Amino acid sequence: MTRPPFDPPTDADVRAVSHQLGRPARNVIGIAARCVCGQPTVVATRPRLDDGTPFPTLYYLCHPAATAAISTLEATGVMPELAALLAGQMAEDYARAHEQYIADRESIEVVPELAGVSAGGMPTRVKCLHALAGHALAAGPGVNPIGDLALERCGWSPSVCECADYEGAGGASEGATA
Repeated sequence: MTRPPFDPPTDADVRAVSHQLGRPARNVIGIAARCVCGQPTVVATRPRLDDGTPFPTLYYLCHPAATAAISTLEATGVMPELAALLAGQMAEDYARAHEQYIADRESIEVVPELAGVSAGGMPTRVKCLHALAGHALAAGPGVNPIGDLALERCGWSPSVCECADYEGAGGASEGATA
């Protein structure tokens, strides 16, 4: 778990993320969460890409097994069920997660076009479990309640390594958006 400021990613980190994504990683500013083996699980991406495009998704889930598990969970139709939980304390906690997400991103760079925008549908919708799970993994348990629930239900665990061997996986480009 890591929140800003991030240690700069190593060349090996960028190569691994590129391998995980199946394309060159772009604008990587750090690794926000790692597998128990040390490989990237969540990549942190610059809020404004090199080409000037605003990029709201600071925490990007990149681990293939985690991404597949969250995709499967989304395919089961769980998102309306999770959205129905957004009342009372859960809604308050989710709104706090939204504010924390924005604060994390703005501690790196304030992008006016992203004012009030976090990720994953926060603070009032459940739109992308990948973004919410990425935030939960980066910020730690108890920060993003919907991300925590998605991780509990998805059948993947950050404490069990399911990584491929990323060593020697070429094709990465440094400074390159997750």
